[in-house]
Amino acid sequence: MTSLDQKIIGQSKPAIELKKMIGLIASSSSPVIINGPTGSGKELVAEAIHDESRRKGNFVALNCAAIPSELIEAELFGFEKGAFTGALKTTLGKFEQANKGTLFLDEIGDMPFGVQTKLLRVLENSIISKVGSSKEIKLDVRIICATHKNLEFLVEDNSFREDLLFRLNVFPISVPSLSERSEDIPDLVNHFLKLKNRTDNTKRPNFDKTAVKALQEYAWPGNIREVRNVVERSLIFFPNKMVNAEDVNKYLISVDSGVINRTEEQAEIWSEFDELGLKEIEDHSEDQNTNPPKPEDFARWFETNNSVDLRALLRDIEIVFIEAALDRNSGNTSEAAKDLKLLRTTLIEKIKKYSL
Repeated sequence: MTSLDQKIIGQSKPAIELKKMIGLIASSSSPVIINGPTGSGKELVAEAIHDESRRKGNFVALNCAAIPSELIEAELFGFEKGAFTGALKTTLGKFEQANKGTLFLDEIGDMPFGVQTKLLRVLENSIISKVGSSKEIKLDVRIICATHKNLEFLVEDNSFREDLLFRLNVFPISVPSLSERSEDIPDLVNHFLKLKNRTDNTKRPNFDKTAVKALQEYAWPGNIREVRNVVERSLIFFPNKMVNAEDVNKYLISVDSGVINRTEEQAEIWSEFDELGLKEIEDHSEDQNTNPPKPEDFARWFETNNSVDLRALLRDIEIVFIEAALDRNSGNTSEAAKDLKLLRTTLIEKIKKYSL
């Protein structure tokens, strides 16, 4: 097993294509943006790119959403002693720590607008200055970013710089959701069982064929992160025991584990229309042939509202219909496209656009 296979588990077509893309871009020093749903393994992809690149420096990660906005600049660029209250000594930032290596900026969509400007400058000339210093420091750092958000939407909302997006988006990579590569689930389960056994020396459960089938039929809204949680749960409930489909559904992937109830989600949206007087729906779950509001129905919107975020409303409606069509067809994009009366290629572009 190669080092890449150890990072990206699975031999499904989407997994193989992902590994191929990693191999193609690893040797370059250009920026990369990794898109994918929460828990899909975006940081693992970034680590794999770094490992395959043979860059001599460190792989350094920073979650932009986890750092207070007033501190993120100091975290990135470092600071001089006395630069601000609490700056008791000169400290290296993430950029200098990653010199000759890779800096991974997770949740780049949450980076403050002002810091985005400084990041753009680094991308253009590879020079930084510590907070509290005018001295310029030349660095050799490859930047890899990740997000589960749609950066194009953030650009439209004026919360993300368009020029920064263009500069970062040299090599975009889409990490597939686990529902798109369900055949990899047995390998992932086995991988996490081995890891836990290596660290905790626990007695592993055995999943029979019905259990494996149940795991593969599950939607996995939490993706790979949720697989790891399910494996840990199985070690608690079934040490050295046989696990079947009933066990999986009752104890391992119950509603409490974070399953998204699409029926409830759609009913909630329809109820909002109902409150606006746009539509009367008594029972959404039983009436499968209920039609959506007609365009002319929305003319009454301003009878009960002063304004509308039209772009956000249309986006949310489109996302709900796409997710519902995918859910109805078990993720089959060809069949979902037929239900939505779209070309399959158009649907795939929308799925990528909304990071579904």
